[in-house]
Amino acid sequence: MRRWWSIIGTLLLVGAVSATLSGCGAVRLAYNNAPNLAYWWLDGYFDFDSAQSLRIRNDLDDVLVWHRKDELPLIAAQLANLKTRALQNATTEQTCKIYTDAQTRFSAGLERMVPTVAAVAPTLQEAQLQHIARAFEKSNATWREKYLDGTPAERNTRRAKQAIERAESFYGSLSAEQVAMVRAQVSASLYDPATHLREKQRRHQDALQVLTQLRSSQPTQAQAQVAIVELLQRTLSPPDPALRQYLAQVTQQGCTAMTALHNSMSPKQRAYLLATLQEYEDDVRQLSRSQ
Repeated sequence: MRRWWSIIGTLLLVGAVSATLSGCGAVRLAYNNAPNLAYWWLDGYFDFDSAQSLRIRNDLDDVLVWHRKDELPLIAAQLANLKTRALQNATTEQTCKIYTDAQTRFSAGLERMVPTVAAVAPTLQEAQLQHIARAFEKSNATWREKYLDGTPAERNTRRAKQAIERAESFYGSLSAEQVAMVRAQVSASLYDPATHLREKQRRHQDALQVLTQLRSSQPTQAQAQVAIVELLQRTLSPPDPALRQYLAQVTQQGCTAMTALHNSMSPKQRAYLLATLQEYEDDVRQLSRSQ
């Protein structure tokens, strides 16, 4: 459920920065500083040298210019469309479309960085690849602690708490009945954290193999871009058909759960959602006009 309450955040900013934000002033501040935030996040994994840092920083600045010009108007339109439905009941299909639209915007940002990654990847040194491997291990350990530690009941309690907090950031306080609904939805979810950890580890191994191969083969820019695009495709859509089917089922269940919760909201809660969406739309439109 927590990921569903991150949808609007994903619409606002490409990447993980958006999911951590609350409050429109924070959105504007983070967006305008997105290249620096993204650089330091990436450097935590890659430990860039001077030449790599210069290329990454310049390209991130260019991506922000593109995103402000081309993507923000699309995001503003999506938010405006959400506003028209905020006071109405929703269908599962409408909810899933919100998710797929957010994924499309997210993917567009990733694809914009393909030439940059393809240029930098062959220049990575062995020490940097080892640094990436350690960063992946640390990320997996943190994820395991957050989502796999404890009994199933304890894990469900944590997930429900996160989902409730995210819902309340959009709708205001939930009623006791709505809190019980979220807890029941989490308990009934097909979501399996062990499966997601295995997929996370697969993506990490895949990325390391591709980066290692690009370093050793010294490909042309075109060849490197093909390798990075294929890696991105495997990251967004796992090669294993059974896993893709499982993810589709979890997504569909999430759409159904979020729809049911939205449809349970009172007029006051829906008005709160409308006001929240309006604030976000105002932020996005102001950002799109900034230089």
